[in-house]
Amino acid sequence: MLEKVSYLVISLLMTLSTTYQIAAADQVRARDIGIKPGILKTGKYNAITDVAGVKVGHVTLSENGTVNTGATAILAHGDNIYQNKVPAAAVIGNGFGKMMGYSQIRELGEIETPIVLTNTLSVPRAADAILDWTLNQKGNEDARSVNMVVGETNDAGLNDIRGRHLTPQIIIEAIENAKSGEVAEGDVGAGKGTIAFGWKGGIGTSSRVLPNDLGGYTVGVLVQSNFGGILTMDGVPIGEELNQYYLQNYVDTDVADGSVMMIVATDAPLSDRNLERLARRALTGLARTGSSMTNGSGDYVISFSTAQSVRRTAKLRNSNAAIEELPNNRVSPLFQAVNEATEEAIYNSLLMAQTVTSKNIRTGQTRTVHELPIDKVRDIMKKYGR
Repeated sequence: MLEKVSYLVISLLMTLSTTYQIAAADQVRARDIGIKPGILKTGKYNAITDVAGVKVGHVTLSENGTVNTGATAILAHGDNIYQNKVPAAAVIGNGFGKMMGYSQIRELGEIETPIVLTNTLSVPRAADAILDWTLNQKGNEDARSVNMVVGETNDAGLNDIRGRHLTPQIIIEAIENAKSGEVAEGDVGAGKGTIAFGWKGGIGTSSRVLPNDLGGYTVGVLVQSNFGGILTMDGVPIGEELNQYYLQNYVDTDVADGSVMMIVATDAPLSDRNLERLARRALTGLARTGSSMTNGSGDYVISFSTAQSVRRTAKLRNSNAAIEELPNNRVSPLFQAVNEATEEAIYNSLLMAQTVTSKNIRTGQTRTVHELPIDKVRDIMKKYGR
């Protein structure tokens, strides 16, 4: 009997320890309320993990009513990434950001580590976490140079960012916990303290699958939304209808500046050059949501391909082997896919987030950022015939 009680207690504790990754029952994804941007089908999970091999992990901190932050890790595949690099690209929409690893991606067109998203002042610690994790991987004993890739947005509006509560030891949990399958969304991981369009932002994801006649390739997108503008959902002016938007009454408000990180994965065999073209099209999906890409916004896209034929393995790096990749005239459907998936991922980041209240540890002031009111969004969509 005692063993059964102990088992129940342990099970309860395990359940409670993972509830931070589960959205409230009244929070929904875009498709749950009929918002289905574009024409292409989604993958099984409608997530970046629909690209085979891609894994996502979160670690979330919410403490004392003042700390609301975290980290999100994206792994291109489950093998040794340092030894099996993936072709990649990075694109800047507006460059008010502190992304780490950008120059080597631009120069060599590849990624050799997990990608970690976090808050602005935790970028160096996230880099330490990636470095520790990479150096400790079997096969990397002789590594002398590692290009850590870290993206960020500033969550100071809801988080004691100057306290720098995330340590490399905490952040590394996001990497080690990364898994395939369903991806937690909303105010989890790097999205815990973010704000988008004046409402609670967060982590969102979506995917698109091309028809078999077009290659059957999958494109997945994950976003960390923390930016502003005039929220538009599937063409409907939600921000205006809810009376909350940038330049309302010609007053510059806090629903404008901020940042967004967009991570694009595909199993299509693309060169880093065409991955850059793919990344640029993610910005069209961002635009469709009403982003203003203001002076104080850091809008970054990182894209990579998981296809075996273009992977930068040690053998390939030391040979003249031919690389099989898609030609230019076959990439246009992928551009449509990333447009649609980016747009929907941003909607999911908002719809899956919950209201967060935080107390500024230095001023004592309390701030509440409300979740997007889903019932009102439903009504507005109906008003516009959706």
